[in-house]
Amino acid sequence: MDIRPSHTIYINNLNEKIKKEELKKSLYAIFSQFGQILDIVALKTLKMRGQAFIIFKEIASATNAMRTMQGFPFYDKPMRINYSKTDSDVIAKMKGTFKERPKKARAPKPVHQEDKKSKKQKNAEAGAAASNSATAEQPPNQILFLTNLPEETNEMMLSMLFNQFPGFKEVRLVPNRHDIAFVEFATELQSGAAREALQGFKITPTHAMKISFAKK
Repeated sequence: MDIRPSHTIYINNLNEKIKKEELKKSLYAIFSQFGQILDIVALKTLKMRGQAFIIFKEIASATNAMRTMQGFPFYDKPMRINYSKTDSDVIAKMKGTFKERPKKARAPKPVHQEDKKSKKQKNAEAGAAASNSATAEQPPNQILFLTNLPEETNEMMLSMLFNQFPGFKEVRLVPNRHDIAFVEFATELQSGAAREALQGFKITPTHAMKISFAKK
């Protein structure tokens, strides 16, 4: 078990009945909260079934993801997560030199400063967006209204995102509408905390979820 921290986490005990694309989307949905994901590898070969690798940009993201999601019931099976022992051939080829470069490139290259800037800009944009929406905001409600959801959204995906917050009760999808959903919490305070944490969360790279309080 004494494996050196790595950018890549290895997950096994995954439900083998889930289609590869759905599996990758669901993994992205619940793991992107921990940091930037460079890639997710899930192979359906006999030897690799029920397993996946998630490559994070930062080792800290991989560590946080592993600690938080260890044993998490994913499609009814608890996930078993470890750092990848060594990057398997597949990962090594895909990552190229991701493994060593960040350490060497830190001082001379301004890449990281740009990253910081873009993060600040993103935060500023997110703040501006939040304050704009706050002007036309509904009063607090224990039920949240989600919009801008991608087509492949399902109840399981949303439940996995929201049940990490205290007071989570249920997700309600709207028949014949894939882009909206309701999520109910026990109290307005709890729904508010979840709304704040997941506002603008990208379920897929192109869909940033919008969360408001449902009309009373």
